[in-house]
Amino acid sequence: MKEQIQTIFTEGQVLLVDKPLEWTSFDVVAKVRNTIKIKKVGHAGTLDPLATELLILCTGKFTKKINEYQAREKEYTGTFTLGAVTPTYDLESEPEQFADFSFVTEELIQQTLQQFIGEIQQVPPTHSAIKQNGKPVYLLARKGVDVVLEPRTITIKEFEITKIEMPVLHFRVVCSTGTYIRSLAHDFGKALGCGAYLSKLCRTRIGEFTLNEARSLEQTLEWIKEQTHP
Repeated sequence: MKEQIQTIFTEGQVLLVDKPLEWTSFDVVAKVRNTIKIKKVGHAGTLDPLATELLILCTGKFTKKINEYQAREKEYTGTFTLGAVTPTYDLESEPEQFADFSFVTEELIQQTLQQFIGEIQQVPPTHSAIKQNGKPVYLLARKGVDVVLEPRTITIKEFEITKIEMPVLHFRVVCSTGTYIRSLAHDFGKALGCGAYLSKLCRTRIGEFTLNEARSLEQTLEWIKEQTHP
């Protein structure tokens, strides 16, 4: 069995997993690593616990491909909720600063989203894993420390509102690596003039890999067991 593990997983596998809600990307890696019984397992691009996603896992020698996969174009779907903001820009914190959104029309929505298409400057959320002085900034933000992050150049290739159910907007975004959809929600709400936060998120594509090709975590673990226990 040990030789099989070495052959199959140490030589390298790419696993496409549909990350469960409330699991971190590292939770999934740890579960798979414990099942395979080898240390070299990594993921190509983290996502927040309150999101479902296409998660690419690489094992063994294929962990060298992680940076390559991380750099590929991403596609997301989800919802923005208008009329409030949250400190984390999503539902990891409570909505606040409630505002009137009754003036928001479909025409205003379509006009506003145009300014977010193409190459734009985006400031990452202060509640993120970006490090300053060796520490993730979200640890500082939780302590009430003022965190200042510099804007980054990102590319939004496609951005569309697919359905309007006020105050909820359903969206689809195709973007470059490094894009924070939480920040897009926050900035979009600010541009509309009523505030918004990310209320649902799913990563549906990374490069040529799609969510439709992914197994659930349970199916992935079962597949691994089938390979190691013939």
